[in-house]
Amino acid sequence: MDYNSKLKDKHIDTLFEVILKINTIEECYMFFEDICTVKELKSISQRLQVAKMLRNNKTYTEIEENTGASTATISRVSRCLNYGANGYNIMLDRMDQK
Repeated sequence: MDYNSKLKDKHIDTLFEVILKINTIEECYMFFEDICTVKELKSISQRLQVAKMLRNNKTYTEIEENTGASTATISRVSRCLNYGANGYNIMLDRMDQK
């Protein structure tokens, strides 16, 4: 796949190359605890939960109650699911195959 991202630069390439070298969930914890704040990690994981719930046709109210996400966050994730780079859908499809 040859994706042309608006974010693409050599520093982000390096970050993603490092992430691709992570082998275990323990290594994920170790790396992401060092590189992200707790709040950043919780925000990212919350967005993933929102995406999963949106794909399962949950309402904004159900998602808000279950995840604590704001309607603005839910709306942003919804836009990404429908009009974004397709990253959420690719990863959630892979998770469904497990």
